[in-house]
Parts: sequence; structure tokens; C-alpha cells
Amino acid sequence: MQARHIRIPSRPQAWVACALAVAMAWGGSAMARDLVVALKTEPTSMDPQYHALTPNIQLSQTLFESLVLSDDNLALKPGLAESWTSDGNTWTLKLRPNVKFSDGSPFTAEDVVFTYDRAPKVPNSPSSFKIYLQQVTKVEAIDPLTVRITTAQPYPLLPNNLVGLPILSAKAAAGPAPEGKTTTELNAGNGLVGTGPYKFASWKRGAEIVFERNPHYWGPKPAWDKVIYRPISNPAARVASLLSGDVDLIEDPPTDDLERLKKDSKLSVVTKSSNRVIYVALDQNGEQTSTLQDAGGKNPLLDRRVRQALSLAIDRQALVDRIMGGVATPAAQLLPPPMFGTSKNLVKAEKADPARAKQLLAEAGYPNGFSITLGTPNGRYINDSKVAQTVASMWSRIGVKTSVDATAPAVFFKNRDSYSYSAYLAGWGTATGEMSNTLTSLLVTPDKDKGLGTTNRSRYSNPEMDKLVAQAGLTMDDTQRAALLAKASEVAMADYAMLPIHYEHSVWAMKKDVRFAGRADQQTMVQYATEAK
Repeated sequence: MQARHIRIPSRPQAWVACALAVAMAWGGSAMARDLVVALKTEPTSMDPQYHALTPNIQLSQTLFESLVLSDDNLALKPGLAESWTSDGNTWTLKLRPNVKFSDGSPFTAEDVVFTYDRAPKVPNSPSSFKIYLQQVTKVEAIDPLTVRITTAQPYPLLPNNLVGLPILSAKAAAGPAPEGKTTTELNAGNGLVGTGPYKFASWKRGAEIVFERNPHYWGPKPAWDKVIYRPISNPAARVASLLSGDVDLIEDPPTDDLERLKKDSKLSVVTKSSNRVIYVALDQNGEQTSTLQDAGGKNPLLDRRVRQALSLAIDRQALVDRIMGGVATPAAQLLPPPMFGTSKNLVKAEKADPARAKQLLAEAGYPNGFSITLGTPNGRYINDSKVAQTVASMWSRIGVKTSVDATAPAVFFKNRDSYSYSAYLAGWGTATGEMSNTLTSLLVTPDKDKGLGTTNRSRYSNPEMDKLVAQAGLTMDDTQRAALLAKASEVAMADYAMLPIHYEHSVWAMKKDVRFAGRADQQTMVQYATEAK
């Protein structure tokens, strides 16, 4: 093979021209730049309606868009809908004109109808998107740019709920299955067509996910030609990748490394208060539960005194100070005040009282305690397995001998969804920024057909709380609705329905030339990342 020689011009202007020519000859742009992001958790699916989980949502909301969007503090703003109005049980949404999908086809009201019809049909969803359509009885395309949504009753939360329903292309996602293209097909990129700033390129499980800029995007041109996501579950490995220059931005660096990273002149660290609560759920379905021993064949978690004892054993402030490195706030309810529907009476977290906890156990008939296993993901939430180990130690001190089952997030969620744990540690954050969906998902009595209690894996049931949440869902007046939700939260927390531990503060670390402000919903949305000037 004959060697190729490139003559380098002597003049600077000619050198620049030559460099540009060489770059273009290799099919690239001299100004092109990719963004490499280290994810702490790989998504479970690319199907935007399969699993309501942050690692999935942050990617689907980059490929797709919803009619209503939320800003970094979760305030609502127009998305694919420019406006929405309500007349009793009827909502009319005016769609944004001249929007195209990533395949160049036009976005119309028919795509909205298809998307909302598909959501409840997706099989085997671990956390169904049906919850966002719980009051919807009809979705109609009045004309190409007008959608009418009818609800069973006046439903003030509809715009909030629409944030969670990104729109698919009816043309691309159609198929012979009841839901159209299946989750398996969408995971392979077949039918994965949206209106978002980026389009799907490839997914090599365990290695990388690649998005490319959507040339048909209607909004501001995103900063990056290509985004490469690399799932790196080990926090130390994420930091090492950033320090070596292999990645540009990482999620959740270890709390022990934050001061060192902040002092590095080549890096920036961003901290953002989030709406994510870390909680412990306790199985209250019946006398038979999975991981309890030495309890006389009973389920002690059915006794409020036992649940209170487990809560009083937990020193939340010590967890925040020693395990979380201060990037958290002790929690007294399932969303941090002043978010909508939170209670002003539940601001300060309960103080630890091990002596009172032991007394309550004795009163409940367990003076010698019992044995239990606490399930937890390892790498899904900030210091999740460390928090679980510390909670286990605190429980063991009051006589509840606790072992920890820490597994990879995908394994944990599979176990949790099959009710394999008597107690488990997990997290919850709501895209709507208010208490209604939190209570409806986590604590309302499960009803699969109505989309209620979709993540209520403790199977808790309290008719008084259910009634308050249902009443709030029909109350159009914001002040009255907020009061009802606050009361429902107070009822649940007084019953120790589940044990809130702390609210996470989200942290991102990045190269100095990357700017990302962070979001209260903890989502790493690359469309909001820019090059620092």
C-alpha cells in the first residue's frame, strides 16, 4: 500500500484551512463535540411507558416530550401543548404547531390519542403509567392541533399528571400487539421515535447508550452533537472516570469525595435540593410475610406500636451527618415542605428514642424482639446500602435483629415487586412536585384497575387516608386541596404507614467547561447541559 502524505502549509491561515479540510474529509465537523455522561443506574427499558423510574424517565424525556413540562424546580410550563383550559370535566389542549418527530413526520393530536391509549396496555409494568390517567375517560383529537380530554369528575391534577406522559409517534409505535410496538421492540430502537432534542442511536446493555441530535427538533438546538451514556454503578469508578477525562459529567459522586472535587480547578460540583424521600416500607398485608423470624408465626409489622418502635430507633440526624455527609435533610413526611400538599405540622423529623422503642416492643408482645431482613438496592440512591446497614444496626440495638440484603438495583426492584421483603429501603420522587401522586402511588390501597397504589409494595391500607386523598383529587380549589392532602399525610405518618428517613440533595460533578444546573427531580437531562463560556 502506498503511503499517503499531507503537505502542511507554512502560513497560519493555510494551516487552519488544512485542519478544517482534514476534519471534514473524515466526515466530522471541526466544532462538533460529544457529551459523555456517567449514569449511576442503567435504565431498565427504553419504552417510555414501561417503568416510572428516574433512570428511565430522564432518558425518555430527552427522546420524547410531554404536552406539559416542568422546569428545574418542578413548576409547570408549556411543552407540546401551548395552552390548556378546563370546563368542568373537560380539558382542551392546544398543541404546538410545526412540530416534527425525529423521523420527519408531523406531530398531531392523533399521536396524543395513541400515546394515552397505550399507557395502561403495557404489560408487566413494575410501576405503571396508568396512574397518570386515573380519572381520564376519553381522549379525542378534535382537529390536528386540538385535544379534548374528558375526566370522570373534575380533576385539577390533570396538567401535573401529563408531565409524566411523553408522546410517542402513532405511526412509528403502531403494531399488532395491544400496546402497538412492544417493550422489547422499543428497547431495540424499533419505533423509538419522539419529538425531543435527541434521537435514539444505540444501546449496548451494560456498556453505553448513544443519542444523537434530532435534526427536526422544534426548540433550541441542543449543545451536543451526540450524547454517550455510560452506566457506572460504582461511585468511586464514576469519579475515577471523571478525573481521567473519560467522561464529562457524573451523577452522585461519593459524599466522601465532594470536598476534594470542589477544590479541583478543572471541575465543577453542583448540589440541588431534591424532592426525593428515602423511606423504609413495612409489609402490612397479613400474618404471612417473607423475611421475619422469631415472631411467633405472626407479622409484628401489623402492630402500630412495632412500626413506631422501628421509627424511634432511627437517628435520622446522625444518618444525615455521618452517612450522607450533610447532603440530605431528615424527613418527617414523604415530600419536603413547602411542596404542595405537605403538612406544616410535619416539618421536624422524629427524634430517636431507643428506650421508648424497646418499651413499645414489649407492650406489643415482643420484649425479646424478632429477626428481620431489610432489602435495599446497592447503587440506586445516594449511599443506599450504607444507610440500610446503619438502619439495621439501629434496629438491632433495640432487639430487632436485622440483616441486610443489598442487591443491584434491577434485582432489588424485581424482588420488591414480587413482595420478597418484609421491610425494604427505597426512594420516591414525584415529577408533579406535589403530595397527591406520592400518596396515591405509595400508600393508597392498591387497585390495579383504577391505577391506585401502583408502588404500594407494603400493601398498606387506611380508609380514612384513602378518602382524604380521593376528596383532594376532586377539589379544584388549590387551598382546599392542599389542606386535604396535608391532613392525609398527617393520618399516614401518625399511623407509621411507612418510615421517611431523609430527603436527598442531588449532586453532579463535571468538567469545568460543562454547565448543568441540576433539577429538583434529580433527572440528568442533557438538553439542559451547555458548554460553559
